[in-house]
Amino acid sequence: MLRIIIILGIVSSSFAQTKYQKDFNTYWETVDQYFAYFDVQKTNWDKVRNIYQPIVDTIQNDDDFIRLLEMTNNELYNGHIGLNRNLASSSRVIPSGTDIWVSYKNKQFIVSGIRDGFSTQKEGVKLGMCITAYNGVSISKAIKKFLPKSVTTYTKEMYEYAANLLLAGTHNQSRVLNVNDSLTFELEKVRNKNYEELVTSKIIDNNIGYIKINNSLGNNNTIAAFDEALRAIENTNGIILDLRDTPGGGNTTVARGIMGRFINKEAAYQIHSFTYEERLYGVERKTIELVMPRGKIYGKKLVVLCGKWTGSMGEGMTIGFDGLKRSETVGADMADLLGAIYNYTLPETNIGFQIPVEKLFHINGMPREDFKPKHFILDSQDQLQKAIEIINASL
Repeated sequence: MLRIIIILGIVSSSFAQTKYQKDFNTYWETVDQYFAYFDVQKTNWDKVRNIYQPIVDTIQNDDDFIRLLEMTNNELYNGHIGLNRNLASSSRVIPSGTDIWVSYKNKQFIVSGIRDGFSTQKEGVKLGMCITAYNGVSISKAIKKFLPKSVTTYTKEMYEYAANLLLAGTHNQSRVLNVNDSLTFELEKVRNKNYEELVTSKIIDNNIGYIKINNSLGNNNTIAAFDEALRAIENTNGIILDLRDTPGGGNTTVARGIMGRFINKEAAYQIHSFTYEERLYGVERKTIELVMPRGKIYGKKLVVLCGKWTGSMGEGMTIGFDGLKRSETVGADMADLLGAIYNYTLPETNIGFQIPVEKLFHINGMPREDFKPKHFILDSQDQLQKAIEIINASL
């Protein structure tokens, strides 16, 4: 009898799941049910499980599990998918953790964004340059580890995600860029700015007000800070609202608080689509989000500045002002962070992850990630000059 019990115990233990196998199943199933963009991101999610499950079966520590989850997240190739825990060797989050942006054109990676005040700008990298290598490895080879493994054909979006994640660097390594096959730039690690103020404002040429949101759309104190900044420039000929440094996103309370100072009646500013309800229950659900007037309304000309470091709620505000027909928009493509994210925690390892669960749309029905500013300009100084010209022309 004793021998039988021992054998049964051995057989039973061989079928017991490790905590990593349990958490990977939870992660995969959560994404499978709730990720809103499988129709946009060309990912074979069933194949993802087949690729990574054998690796999960061999994992014995949290660090290796984090590395695997990072690789799995890359299958969805968007900056709005991520973990709440990282390693020194982890790539920095995009766009928050990068200071350069490249676009994929004619099989080349061309610089299309330079973040003001960061290492890339200070070292002299320019718009239009072609990045050919990163830390001594050709960029076409270096990006391979970030490209999805579950697809047969790579898209422009996949190449750009992989290249920009590469260029963001890791938390423990400096960066060396080779440009145009002839120039070399040694860059420090990206260090996020610690602003002293949530919002800054000033008056510039021809009595034009300028307000900059310092990556603070997730801090509810920004509402009062914005009110104070607006009060200081309320007697101007127009206002430029600079959202080009909001990569960290934020919340709709702050966004509506700011937008409400520029409208005189209740109006819609974005559409939400809850795709998981239709997937799970066959019932489609959409909502329209409203913004209400708040406080003393500023009624003169408004121009919004946006770019690659306009992320998430910054993107929502940009399309919101446009949908409200309250501003003109100047700048470049935004961060293209998909949807509204929900946060989840894996029960065994307590590792958190986030995915976009709601699709977001301009009030005219355009997906938020497809929006382009009316005045498309890459250079940051040229963007500001164009905004000044627009306000002057309205006087």
